[in-house]
Amino acid sequence: MKINAFADVSLRALMVLAAAPDGNLLTTQNIADAVGTPYNHVSKAMAKLRGLGLIDVERGRTGGSRLSAAGSRATVGHILRQLDTRSDAAECVAPSGACPLINECKLRAALARAREAFYRELDSVVVAELPSSSQMAPVFELIGLRPGL
Repeated sequence: MKINAFADVSLRALMVLAAAPDGNLLTTQNIADAVGTPYNHVSKAMAKLRGLGLIDVERGRTGGSRLSAAGSRATVGHILRQLDTRSDAAECVAPSGACPLINECKLRAALARAREAFYRELDSVVVAELPSSSQMAPVFELIGLRPGL
């Protein structure tokens, strides 16, 4: 299975927030720099994560984002289900429109079961438990945030 770019950016942003020293607020620009993704993409991801209740946002000059209580418990499987906008695992289209095999297609059902098995496997993986301090130290140094600040 492959996740889309939006889900990838969203998961990486959550990992950075989970590892932020002492729950520091991070700006969207900090997060974009940390994950090496354009600000606009991260901004959209942050808006969605806020809407899902996975992050808390404080506005203002000293504002930023932090992982919410729900975000600190969220699993990769749960998050990917929320971010997956595809209604079907297969495109089921042909140049002339819908696939002529679409009626009673067993492949679509099998692919849907495989996608759910993929998510189910990730239901035990808590995003906040993924980042390690050795992994995140150079990232935080890159954005000018030192542990203990």
